[in-house]
Amino acid sequence: MKAVALPRIIKSLIILAADFVLLPLALWAAISLRLDNWAYPLQYDWWVFLLPSIIAAPLFIRFGLYRAVIRYIEDRAVITILTAVTLATLFFVAALQLFQITGVPRGSLLIYWLLALIIIISSRFAARSILRKFAPFASERKRVLIYGAGNAGRQLAVALRAGHEYEPIGFVDDAVEQQGLQIGGLKVFSNEQMLQQIEYQEVSQVLLAIPSASRSRQIELVNQLEPLAVEVRILPSMADLVNTEIRPIEARQVGVDELLGREPVPPNKELLRRNISGKVVMVTGAGGSIGAELCRQIIKNQPSALVLYELSEFALYSIEQELIHTIRDQGLDISLHPVLGSVQNEMRLTAIMSRYEVNSVYHAAAYKHVPLVEFNVTEGILNNTFGTYAAAAAAIEAGVELFVLISTDKAVRPTNVMGASKRMSELILQAFALMQKSSTRFCMVRFGNVLGSSGSVVPVFRKQIAAGGPVKVTHPEINRFFMTIPEASQLVIQAGAMGGNGEVFVLDMGKPVRIVDLARRMIHLSGFKVKDDTTPHGDIAIEFSGLRPGEKLYEELLIGDNVSGTEHPRIMKANEGCLSPDELAQVMADLGAACAANDSRRIIEILQECVAGFKPDQDVRDHLYEFED
Repeated sequence: MKAVALPRIIKSLIILAADFVLLPLALWAAISLRLDNWAYPLQYDWWVFLLPSIIAAPLFIRFGLYRAVIRYIEDRAVITILTAVTLATLFFVAALQLFQITGVPRGSLLIYWLLALIIIISSRFAARSILRKFAPFASERKRVLIYGAGNAGRQLAVALRAGHEYEPIGFVDDAVEQQGLQIGGLKVFSNEQMLQQIEYQEVSQVLLAIPSASRSRQIELVNQLEPLAVEVRILPSMADLVNTEIRPIEARQVGVDELLGREPVPPNKELLRRNISGKVVMVTGAGGSIGAELCRQIIKNQPSALVLYELSEFALYSIEQELIHTIRDQGLDISLHPVLGSVQNEMRLTAIMSRYEVNSVYHAAAYKHVPLVEFNVTEGILNNTFGTYAAAAAAIEAGVELFVLISTDKAVRPTNVMGASKRMSELILQAFALMQKSSTRFCMVRFGNVLGSSGSVVPVFRKQIAAGGPVKVTHPEINRFFMTIPEASQLVIQAGAMGGNGEVFVLDMGKPVRIVDLARRMIHLSGFKVKDDTTPHGDIAIEFSGLRPGEKLYEELLIGDNVSGTEHPRIMKANEGCLSPDELAQVMADLGAACAANDSRRIIEILQECVAGFKPDQDVRDHLYEFED
């Protein structure tokens, strides 16, 4: 439609011209209705019928009726039109008295006011409907349902209609009294009617506009919508909004905690603060997924200083800048100390811990990608095992009060070098805990996969879904324990606060999740159907690529059955075998010699002797061995 592309000034002049014609017709119609005679009233001069337009035009201009963008005009514009038309009518009545124009029935003036009001309002909203229908990209707008007919949902509907991307077709609400109502021209449907609307109206998205709902309620709704294969987006809570205006861009994707389908357990604030508030805290691997989240959680509990220890310059700069903004915006009195360095450098670690008088260390620095460590055995052992040894030894030398190791479920009966290296790290701390001369308290926290981390399947699956698939899963039966990054980080801090010395804490991560089920859930919540044998006309297929080097079908959190509870319902304490300090010294000497010689086969043999249940799934796959063979 060419009118849509006309310059704004031309559109305004067209509306002004229409008003100039319609208002005289409204006066004629009002007099005719009053007198019940539709013949032209010859008793009045012709200019009397132009008088309403001449009076109204300046008033309408003053009230901005010609500045408004008709396509985006809102219902509250009716108040402005009502005010402008009423004033124009009063001025017209005053003009009749001023020019001593007699014979105009008083009743016709009231009818004129009503007709003028109806004409001006209906002309604007009729033009709005036409312009929206023929607007550029109108046919490409996504049809959406808004779940929640409250204030947030209504504001969202107005914002969506003003944009080019979305076309709201109705609301969905749990409240029976709301169902069936028309709000802003949109009908409110029940949950039962929602399925029919999604199917027949070709709805592409459901927007959850219930920011006041609890996290558990939002997760419940996501679980309800997941089988419908429609994209689900969630508006943030009111506390997270900068202002009260709801904008479509603020509707986020379903988060990783909603993907899990369960609500995180609230943390024990006293445990969070015990080893952080007012203390100097150090995080190794501070720029990684877990390390960075630990830093965020630590900042919330107001240490006196936070030392960021990281090997990657870019990662260190990124987390430092983020924390600087957080500290400044919240007005916190916390000193930040970004330090570049390797955890294998014991002298530097000792010097840094001593320089800043560190009280608590959270050791998150590690290589965590199983296939990469499988092909780089020596580097994996040097960083994970010897790095932990160096950091723990430095903590003892510097008189650190608490040292917490971030471990993994892959350390339990490992089939890969990465898992074995992390179990060796646990054995190191357990042996150090037995040393009488050490005043440092050591503990380890073991948990499974973290959704949203750098090695998580979630960002990989999202990219594959965005590309149209296929989504690649290694095996149809593979499953994993999952937890969100904030939840895992909070539990790590709380577990460290409960430690005696040398304990292995295990996080209760709920039931394991099949990766293929997670893939299906993500596909459905992105608005697509899974393409398989039962639905050959689906959108995105799931392909099975086979287990990667060192990968297990199932992960475990406990080596044995000797486990006890703690003061936190989601944290357990495992009692497992360990090495004596003398045994550890001999093992580390043997490992050091094997690493110096790049002897991956010997490294694996030593790990098999020390790590319970370590059974590599294949022979050595290190890059150097490939060249030798």
